[in-house]
Amino acid sequence: MDRIDALKSIAAQAGRGDLAFPTHVDATLKLQRALNDPDCHIDEAARLVQTEPLLAARTVAIANSAAYKRTGQDVTNVKAAVQRVGFRTLGALAAAVIVRQLASEITDPVLRAKADRLWEHSAHVAALAQVIARRVSRVDPETAMFAGIVHEVGGFYLLSRAPEFPGLLDGDPYDWIEHGETAIGRGVLQKLGVPAPVMGAIEALWNGMRALPPETLGDTLLLANDLSPVPSPLLERPELSGLQASATIDFAVGEGSLTSILEESAEEVRSLGVALS
Repeated sequence: MDRIDALKSIAAQAGRGDLAFPTHVDATLKLQRALNDPDCHIDEAARLVQTEPLLAARTVAIANSAAYKRTGQDVTNVKAAVQRVGFRTLGALAAAVIVRQLASEITDPVLRAKADRLWEHSAHVAALAQVIARRVSRVDPETAMFAGIVHEVGGFYLLSRAPEFPGLLDGDPYDWIEHGETAIGRGVLQKLGVPAPVMGAIEALWNGMRALPPETLGDTLLLANDLSPVPSPLLERPELSGLQASATIDFAVGEGSLTSILEESAEEVRSLGVALS
C-alpha cells in the first residue's frame, strides 16, 4: 500500500469512528467526562485530577504560570490549583493529556521526535491563542487555549498509526493536507467530544480563511498558528519558517499594535507554553 492509499485508509476508518486508541486514552476520556459533569464538586474534581499524575502536574504548573497567577504566591496542591484555573481550563488540560497519550507508545526515534515537535507546536499555539483571545479578538480565552491544544490531534493520531505503514510520512507534506488532515482530524475530534465552536474554529484553520484583526475563534486560532515559532513537523516547509512568516504580521489594536501586545505578553505566553509542555 502506498502512502496516499494508507492516508486514505486511515481517514476512512476515522470517518467511521473506527479509531484505535491506547487503553490509557480511554481512561482519561472517562476522567474528562466526569470533570465536565456540571454536578462535579471541586473536591471531587481535585480527587479525579490526582488519579492522573500528568494532569495533576500540569494543573499545578498552569496555576502558577504568569497567565493565571495574579498574586505573588504559588499554589502547592491540586485543589488550590483547580480553584485558581477553574473547570474550563481543567477540561483543556485533560485534553492536553489525551493528545500526548495518543503518541505515548511510539518507540521509533524519528516518529518520537516528530511527536515531541508537534506537541511543542501545539503548546505554542495554545498559549498564543489564549493571549490573542484575551487581548485582541475578545473571544473566550479558555476556549481559544483548548482549540490550540487539540487543533493537531489528527496529526498525533497519524503518528500513532505510522509504525503500521512504512513510508507514511515520506514525500510531499501537502499529501497530508489533501488526503488526511481534515478527515482524520474530524474523526478524532468527534471521538474526544470536542464542542461545536471549537470544531468550527479548527475547520476554519483547515480552510485557511481568516480576518485581520481577528474577530472569531477561528481567526484567533489561525493567527496563533501562523505566529507559532515552531511549525508543525507534518507541514514544515524549508522555504518559509514560522518566524519569517510571523515577522510580516502586524496590525493596529486600539492605541497599540499586535506586536506591542505580544511583547507585553511575552512572559505569559512563555510560561503558559512551558507549563503545557
